[in-house]
Amino acid sequence: MNVRRSAAVLAATAVIGAAAAPAVAADPTPSASPSVALPSGLYGGTDPTYDGVWRQSLALLAQDTVGVRPSAKAVDWLTGQQCANGAFAAFRADPAKACDAQLMVDTNSTAAAVQALAALGGHDTAIDKAVTWLKSAQNADGGWGYAPGGASDTNSTSLVIGALTAAGEKSGEALKGGQSPYDALVKLSLPCTGAGSGAFAFQPDKAGKLAANADATAAGVLGALGKGLAPKAGRPADATCADAGYPTPQQAAANGAAYLAKAVAKDGYLKSVLPGAADQPDYGNTADAVVALAAQGGAERARTPLTWLQRNAAAWAKQSGPAAYAQLVFAAHATGTDPRSFGGTDLVAALNATGPAPQDSEKPTPSQKQDDEDSDGKDSDDGYGTWWTVGVFLVAGIGIGFLISGRRKRQP
Repeated sequence: MNVRRSAAVLAATAVIGAAAAPAVAADPTPSASPSVALPSGLYGGTDPTYDGVWRQSLALLAQDTVGVRPSAKAVDWLTGQQCANGAFAAFRADPAKACDAQLMVDTNSTAAAVQALAALGGHDTAIDKAVTWLKSAQNADGGWGYAPGGASDTNSTSLVIGALTAAGEKSGEALKGGQSPYDALVKLSLPCTGAGSGAFAFQPDKAGKLAANADATAAGVLGALGKGLAPKAGRPADATCADAGYPTPQQAAANGAAYLAKAVAKDGYLKSVLPGAADQPDYGNTADAVVALAAQGGAERARTPLTWLQRNAAAWAKQSGPAAYAQLVFAAHATGTDPRSFGGTDLVAALNATGPAPQDSEKPTPSQKQDDEDSDGKDSDDGYGTWWTVGVFLVAGIGIGFLISGRRKRQP
C-alpha cells in the first residue's frame, strides 16, 4: 500500500470510478480540530473521519512488529469498527449503530484492519468476515478499487493482496472471471521503454493510458511480491527493468524497484505529486519506497532513502501522527534498523505516546522468535456522496502498507 495505502493506506483516495491520485496516501494531516469526539481507544489527536481505521490499523501493526503489546482498549476500538458484513469504513462515530447503505465502506480500511488483526492474533472470526467481504468486492479484472464498484487501482489491489496473505490465503488463487490480483497488477505496470519505465500506474487515465506514479509503484512492488505493509528485507535480487512480453509478478516487482531506485538516487527522497502541491519531499511515499526496495532486493538497496529519512523525517512524523510513525517503523523493520534509535528518534516511544498506553513491550517479534529458535539449535520452521470525494483529498498523505490466530501463527 501504505500504506504502500493504508493506510497506507494511504496520495489521495480515488474519485470513485475515475483515475485519480493513489488510494493510499502518505501524510495524514486532517483537521487539527476534530469534528467528532475522539474515542479514548483511538490513536492520534486529529479528526478521524477519513482515516480513523487506517491510522489505528497501522499503529497496531507497527507496535506488534516491534514487540509491543497494544492496549486492549485500542484493539477493541478497531474490532468495534467492523460492520456485520465484514467490511470497515474509514470511521464510525457510533459503532452501536448498524452499518447501512449510507456508510461508505472501503477496501483500504478493511485490508489494513485485516493485516493488523492478523498480526495481533485471536481475531479469526473478524478476519474471516473481512476476507469474505473483500472477495465479494473483487472486480472482474482480478483487482480492487477503493470502494466496491470502483475501477481497480494498484494501491487498493496491493493492500488486499497483503490482507489475503496475512489471513493465510493464497492470493494468486483469488480469482474473478478467471483473473487473479496479479493479473490486475501486471496490467497496471509500465513497460521498460519511455517515460516512467518499469513503474506502476495508479489507474489508466480516461484514454486508457498508464502514467508512472511513485506511490502506486511502492505499493505495487509489495503487492506483486505478495507482501503486506510490514515485510522483512528480501534476499538480494536483480532490480533491472526487463520486458518479457507479459512480465511475471516477480519481474513486475523488479521493474518497479528499478524505477524507485532511480527516482530516489539523486536526492534520496520522492517528491510530492499531489495536485497543486509545491515541489517538495514526500516523506510518507519515501518511507513506502524504502519498504518496497528492501522487500524486493534487500536492505542495502534502500540505504539512500533510508538515510534521508533518518536525517529528515522526525518533524514530519511528529506533526502527522501515528500512521506516519508506523510508516517509519515499517521502514526500519524492512531494513533491519533499530526503530528505537532512528536518526535520534525513538519511533516506538513516539508512536506509543499518540494513543492509549500499550500493555507491555516484552512480546517477541516473529523475527526474534526465529532468532531464538535458531540460536537454540531448534528447527525453524452502492452510491458515493460528494462528501466522500472531498474527504479523500483531505486525507491525502495517510500512507500508501501478520497473522497469529488463536490456533496458530500465520506469517507472510
